[in-house]
Amino acid sequence: MTNIQPTFLGLISSVSSSSVAVDLAASVESGIVVLEGRNYRIGQVGSFVKIPLGYNHLYGVISESSETSTLDADSKISSDRKWIKVELVGESIGGNFDRGISEYPSIGDHVHFVVDGDLKSIFKNNLSSHFQVGRLSSSEGIEVSLDLDKLIARHSAILGSTGSGKSTSTASILRSMVIKPDGSPLPSARVLLIDIHGEYGPALSDVAKTFSILPSGENQLYIPFWCISPDKLIEFLCNNPNDSQRSLFMDKTVDEKRLGITWNNIKNIDPEKITSNTPLPYRLKKLWYDLCHEDSINYTDNAMTTPAYAPNGEGSFDDLIAPKFLPPGAGTAPPKKGGTGAMKRQLDLMKSRLLDTQYSFLLEPGDWNPDKDGKIKKDLDGLLEEWLGHDKPITIFDLSGMPSARLTLLLGAVLDIIFESAIWGRNVAEGMRERPLLIVLEEAHRYLGKSESGHSKEMVQRIAKEGRKFGVGAMIVSQRPSEIDETILSQCGTIISLRINNSTDRGIVKAAMSDGLAGIVDSLPILRTGEAIIVGEAAQLPTRCRFNVLPDDKYPNSGDPKIGEKWSAARSEEDYSKLVRAWRNQDSTQQ
Repeated sequence: MTNIQPTFLGLISSVSSSSVAVDLAASVESGIVVLEGRNYRIGQVGSFVKIPLGYNHLYGVISESSETSTLDADSKISSDRKWIKVELVGESIGGNFDRGISEYPSIGDHVHFVVDGDLKSIFKNNLSSHFQVGRLSSSEGIEVSLDLDKLIARHSAILGSTGSGKSTSTASILRSMVIKPDGSPLPSARVLLIDIHGEYGPALSDVAKTFSILPSGENQLYIPFWCISPDKLIEFLCNNPNDSQRSLFMDKTVDEKRLGITWNNIKNIDPEKITSNTPLPYRLKKLWYDLCHEDSINYTDNAMTTPAYAPNGEGSFDDLIAPKFLPPGAGTAPPKKGGTGAMKRQLDLMKSRLLDTQYSFLLEPGDWNPDKDGKIKKDLDGLLEEWLGHDKPITIFDLSGMPSARLTLLLGAVLDIIFESAIWGRNVAEGMRERPLLIVLEEAHRYLGKSESGHSKEMVQRIAKEGRKFGVGAMIVSQRPSEIDETILSQCGTIISLRINNSTDRGIVKAAMSDGLAGIVDSLPILRTGEAIIVGEAAQLPTRCRFNVLPDDKYPNSGDPKIGEKWSAARSEEDYSKLVRAWRNQDSTQQ
């Protein structure tokens, strides 16, 4: 074989629908080759190869490397055969790289390892939709970019075990996504980050506005109860009401919403078309009072028209004082029994919820809370403007401190508000089709599990299936992909996988990728911190990448404590009252 190029690896021995097998040349040794002063790894899983076809080049990634022994039947001589399996991923036509292939190679075609010049052609960032996230692990001089359009519209997942650098990598990707190369933020970018542990505020403080459900937060997060589906709300307030109780709740909700139209002078809406799900303000305390009234009422007359109030027993809905009635008379004597008392337990629970300050952000939502006359200071337009219309590209919802049992309702309500506004506002300038939105869901396994059936899971499934049409994308972030509902994960067109040690979790990642990339997935346990394998629609090629390093003061509050250092330090005078004060005030910043 004459004029063999120094990049030559071997010859194709078989071709399948998406991959080829390559017999390595006898001169090729696995290891390092020095070419033009640059070290190249030969035959390594995850490295790139090219197959020249005239003026075009096919590109692939090595997914498997092996060595087999064969025995010649005539000579009885044993020989070793080294081979690699290559997953075909794209082609270069006229110097421009595209995913997919238009023609297959043939048996006997030459295969070469890829040098830096080829990599620069593949990974060149010449599209306005691409943003740089890091550098190739195998070649620090090559920048890795992702396609913003495909990352958001086709959804994505960032997966990695605890300690793999998942939070730091997520922060790095988000910063790279919304900040232009000159350091200025993209003027119309929209990202909503659901922060379960309150760890991203410091990392994104210069490009994000943070809302917290805790009163100590920088900006108070309010989620108006009247934006939540009453069917979900009554479940939270009354705990498993029966069908008749649920129906009564819905009917009275509609009645209150119709009154709210008049009290708030809401125009261009037909009262007859209002349903329990129409996002209109209503008085929740008044609804509770009316239910109490109907459940316990007795009447002074046989016609059952006049309530038999006990002395000073009319109560007050605004103060959550239930009405009290005279007891029914003996036999046919008045007062006449009216209410059944069937909802007493549920109404007592509802009252306790309304009095619980832990849920004030939801049940008494500031300017969005109707007063005793049913009037609100701000409507939904003010809420959406506060969430998405500020001057920062990222909005952080800090939900730390929320009990896990209530997280699904809270998150479901947020997603419901966002997605419904995207659907019905798709043709206006403020809608998500004109200004697309990425929703980043941290600790997704907590509320998107296979056994979960809550509102948040329903909404994420809906966004995953329909969000693209309305300009809403989802990014799932989790350390336990095996616990996430498969329907949701299957909708993620791009997988960013950091180190994963658990074999079950790796199996889920492997299932989400092409079969030919199984060998790459097997390398997940040995990835360095902050290093990931990126596959899918947003990546030019399946790529092993080191993400951009964050500035020293822009790391999430998720790092491990330096135990050796802390245990070795001399003890100072301790005052546990500070700890208790911070706990009681739900404020970790107190000193």
